[in-house]
Amino acid sequence: MIDWVAAEVIEAAETERPAAGKQVVVVRCEDGSVGTAIHYGEQIPVLVPGDRVLLNTTAGKLGLGTGGVHFVHALLSRASRAGGLPAEDQTERGPGHIMKLKYTSLQRPVLAAEEPASPHHEVFAGKRSLEGMPVLIGELHSMLPAAIGRLRQRMHRESAQLRIAYIMTDGGALPLAFSNHVRRLRQLGWLDGTVTYGQAYGGDVETVNKFTALLAAKHILAADLAIVLPGPGTVGTNTLLGFSGTEAGELINAAGLLHGRPVAIPRIGFADRRERHQGISHHTITALLEIALLPAELALPELASAQGAALRQQIERTGLGGKHTVTWHKPAGEEEWLAALEAYGEPIVSMGRGLREDPAFFAAIGAAADRAWSLRSRREG
Repeated sequence: MIDWVAAEVIEAAETERPAAGKQVVVVRCEDGSVGTAIHYGEQIPVLVPGDRVLLNTTAGKLGLGTGGVHFVHALLSRASRAGGLPAEDQTERGPGHIMKLKYTSLQRPVLAAEEPASPHHEVFAGKRSLEGMPVLIGELHSMLPAAIGRLRQRMHRESAQLRIAYIMTDGGALPLAFSNHVRRLRQLGWLDGTVTYGQAYGGDVETVNKFTALLAAKHILAADLAIVLPGPGTVGTNTLLGFSGTEAGELINAAGLLHGRPVAIPRIGFADRRERHQGISHHTITALLEIALLPAELALPELASAQGAALRQQIERTGLGGKHTVTWHKPAGEEEWLAALEAYGEPIVSMGRGLREDPAFFAAIGAAADRAWSLRSRREG
């Protein structure tokens, strides 16, 4: 059941990328209530006050977390204009023939890198490999800015450059434009390109599946390292396999089959009251033990006292060390993380918790980033 509501735009923020960006608007609904809605500009032009729109209010009425806002579905009429969209507001369709959100009323064509009309078609015509490229793989979108922040610290410390590509899966939000982290990383110049695959869309490069997405990061974006994570808003059901993060195991398989170096970003924390997320989350353990068929690098932080002992006991009890390459890393200090967060300039939180509330979460991301860095450096050497 979808909840549809007609509304009038009363305030409209500017969007940085009108053709494909996210615009936040304030709307007055038919019942007189005022709320916030998100509008994507790739099909409907930038909105202005006075426009009448049709909203999908389902997530807002359900009180969901990341995606619990209204979304603009259609433009009903333009402010002070009759007859629908004027000619100057019409958007031209590009040359692509691969559909995203396919077989829905919102399906849209994209120019996938693999298709014959793409200038990159020849990249995929024959067999390709990742040539040993490290691939950081995790299950939460909030890991993205923290991992890149840590990698940039290593770059500055060692006076080295690293081209980083972000591959967004379809395990969370589907429009790349929904991600505030990607917007900020682009502003800072910390990302060298983005790829979206499956039903996710909006990347600098569009691809059909996870295999070609990885190859696109390497051979189109010329990445030295790729980070593969879902967009915001993943799903969990308190069951063994019913969560979005199982795709991390599938991505390990894909990166390994393509001769990359998969590096798992473990979800570690001690602030969550749920036992299944204490220490190494059951999400990480399940993806690595039940889904991943090929070995990955599993970098873990050497935490002090009881937390460190708990992690080592988990590794021994689960048998993760028998399937994957486990390495232990001295975690970055609090001052280092504070410097990275200050450079980023916007909050980085996971499940509502930041560095001070759950430092182990950031320590795990830092360990994985350090391992990926060392693999890249060793490969260059």
